[in-house]
Amino acid sequence: MSRLMTVWGYVRRHKYLITILAFLVIIVFLDDNSLIQRAKHREEIENLNAEIAKYRKQFDEDTQKLKELMSNPEAMEKVAREKYLMKKPNEDVFIFEE
Repeated sequence: MSRLMTVWGYVRRHKYLITILAFLVIIVFLDDNSLIQRAKHREEIENLNAEIAKYRKQFDEDTQKLKELMSNPEAMEKVAREKYLMKKPNEDVFIFEE
């Protein structure tokens, strides 16, 4: 019984400290919106924004290439020859692989 009274006396003297510590443990570790989860979500958002920027840059480059292909017949012929191995009549195509 003496031990229980000692613990109860400690809790009564430090009730505000114990309450604050319990609150901090809940906020930092246990809650669904804890600080740890917020940091993980912030990192994920940064990664997704970087990915969005990469795809926007790629989209702009591809749009520029498409405009060039639509307006320039020589560029279209170059792509057809290099990428799709098309050729003119009476012409030989040699493929070199590294």
